[in-house]
Amino acid sequence: MDLLQRVDRHFAASFEAKQRTLRAMGPQIVRAAELMAERLRRGNKILVCGNGGSAADAQHFAAELVNRFEIERPGLAAIALTTDSSALTSIANDYAFEQVFARQVTALGRSGDVLLAISTSGNSSNVMAAAAAARGLGLATVALTGRDGGRMAEKFIAEDIEIRAAAVATARIQEVHILVIHC
Repeated sequence: MDLLQRVDRHFAASFEAKQRTLRAMGPQIVRAAELMAERLRRGNKILVCGNGGSAADAQHFAAELVNRFEIERPGLAAIALTTDSSALTSIANDYAFEQVFARQVTALGRSGDVLLAISTSGNSSNVMAAAAAARGLGLATVALTGRDGGRMAEKFIAEDIEIRAAAVATARIQEVHILVIHC
C-alpha cells in the first residue's frame, strides 16, 4: 500500500466513525450541550479531566470556553484539571495517581457544576474517581468514552450523559471526541 492509500484509509475511517457516532449519539450530544449551556447561564462552571490525548482535549475544551470559540462572547467558566503540575504531582505523591482529579473536584466543584470526564477506553481509574467525587457533590457528569464504554459505563446513573464514540481505535475515538467538543 502506498502512502496516499494509507492516508485515504485514515480519512475514510475517521469519517465513518463520526457518521456512526452521530447516528448513535446525536441526541446525547445535544443533551450534553444544553445541560452545559444551562449550567453556565446559572453561573456554574465546567471541570474537565482526562489522561494523555484526553488531557489535551480537556485543555482544548476549557480554553475554547474561557477565551472564545467562533464568536466574540464573554468568557465562560471552565477549568481543565490536567494543567496544575504542582497539584497533580502532590496529590499523586501524597495519595495516589487515581486521586489526581477527584481531589481537585472535591476542592473546586460545587453543586450545579458539570464534570466533563474524558476517557477513550472508559477505564481510566482517575477519571472514574473524579466522576464518583462529582456525583457525591451533586455535579452533573458528561463522559466522552469509546469502544464499549469500559468500566465507566457500568457506573453511570440516569442523570449522567455518556457520549460514546462509535470506534475502537484510539485515534478514531479521539477524533470523534474533538468533534464533539467543538459541537
